[in-house]
Amino acid sequence: MTALTTHAPVLLIAIPLLGAFATPLIGKLGRGARNTLVGLVVLVVAGLAALLAVDVFTAGAPTIYEMGGGTFTFPLSGGQVPVRILFEVDSMSAFMGLITALIALTGAFFSFSYWKDRSGSNLYFSLFLLLTAGIFGMQMTGDMFNFFVFLEITSIAAASLVGFRVWLKQSQEAGFKVMAMYTLSGLFVLLAIGLLYGQYGHLNIAALASRLTGSLTDVIALGLLLTGLAMKAGAVPMHMWAPDAYGEAPAPTSAVLVANSQASLYGLFRVLFTLFGASVSTGAVGWILIVLALLTIFVGVTMALIQNDLKRLVAYGAVSQIGYMMLGVGVGLAVSATKPEFGLVAMQGGIFHMLNDAACVGLLFFASGAVIRASGTRDLNAMGGLAHGMKWTSVCFAIGAVALAGVPPFNGFASKFLIYEAAFKLSPFLAVIAVLSSILLLAVFVKAFQAAFLGPRTTAMAHVTDPSPGMMLPMVALVLVVVVFGLFPGFFVDHIVTPAAKALWLGRDAYINAVLGG
Repeated sequence: MTALTTHAPVLLIAIPLLGAFATPLIGKLGRGARNTLVGLVVLVVAGLAALLAVDVFTAGAPTIYEMGGGTFTFPLSGGQVPVRILFEVDSMSAFMGLITALIALTGAFFSFSYWKDRSGSNLYFSLFLLLTAGIFGMQMTGDMFNFFVFLEITSIAAASLVGFRVWLKQSQEAGFKVMAMYTLSGLFVLLAIGLLYGQYGHLNIAALASRLTGSLTDVIALGLLLTGLAMKAGAVPMHMWAPDAYGEAPAPTSAVLVANSQASLYGLFRVLFTLFGASVSTGAVGWILIVLALLTIFVGVTMALIQNDLKRLVAYGAVSQIGYMMLGVGVGLAVSATKPEFGLVAMQGGIFHMLNDAACVGLLFFASGAVIRASGTRDLNAMGGLAHGMKWTSVCFAIGAVALAGVPPFNGFASKFLIYEAAFKLSPFLAVIAVLSSILLLAVFVKAFQAAFLGPRTTAMAHVTDPSPGMMLPMVALVLVVVVFGLFPGFFVDHIVTPAAKALWLGRDAYINAVLGG
């Protein structure tokens, strides 16, 4: 392990955080200097995330990084309290770091051209990096209170980015809705942390996990955490902020908001498997996740069916995919004690879909942003024949759409097939709903593609062309991820997905022992 890898957990947070504060200052030197700074930050962060993932996957055990470790003495009472910040990174944390790095990297480079000649870009990139730092913090921390702090950092940055375009009424409304829902989510999480701290006197996840007894206080705390984190992930019926946020935010921001939602979903999974584990009824909690998953899938797909706004259509498609992740992990949790032979398959499918969804939805938001910017409209009824002038954008949109719907040989099929297989073994009804919803989603995107890209080229759309290379290259990069992960799913399942799934599903003791010993 090199010094760079050793310090990677804190550097993944510190570098974008420092970049966020430096961006407005460097921006005074000009757009080129600012873009250079932001580009270097996301490139370094992506490299660090990759190095950390390789190290953790190779070691097969969590890595611990401790800041501080001393004590603070109160001047009047003489009492002492420990002062330290602990990061604990296992294969699941490292896996989530790769997702965040991918979206931050492509989103930043897409933004360079997307925000060219637009006002307020210094503030935009500052908030972008702040959101990235907060997401990494949620994934790397081993402390519940620090998790809450990073959760709030992402809430502030995300709400600001959604409502960034103050000259648009819809953007302001969406930003206010996001702020309200994120605040409520944070209050639920903070109250749960307070209950656990009052009961056990610890905030460290491993220390709490070793002491939970399944008492009434524990159950109440679990309910609060489940509600708060599912709300911020955008699960139905607490999803009302997500379509507005994804739909009204700038295109690259929408992609990062998906990564932010997945970080909250990761927090939920970490709470269920690592913090509580066997101290609660895994079967009952698993079925709660499954019910929420089915509602999210169904509502997301059916609401997408009636949309004429291209961006909101993609937004509801993104909401539906949260349900597939929850379905896979919910099935894994429900059968963890009774049918472990296919519980791991369910976990692999749900976790693999997190990476696949980030690539597919990110690609669709990028392509939608390019279309809206070129055509000047979001209304599918006002478009038509865009493929004549936006050939490569139309190809990117089509690939993202069929991959999200789970059509082979793209990456969405690989992860959804694992979910279908495991869900069918638990209950054929679950698999039928999941498959039919994917078919319906495919029909939704076929309709959208036909309305926007096919048909004769209208006079109003005669001027549209593919975006600049600065916007096309990030889309092409995500296309490569979609195609390569779809053509060679076995390799990625074996080397990155399975270690992540096992760390979450079977690695509770290893996570606790890494901190407490034993």
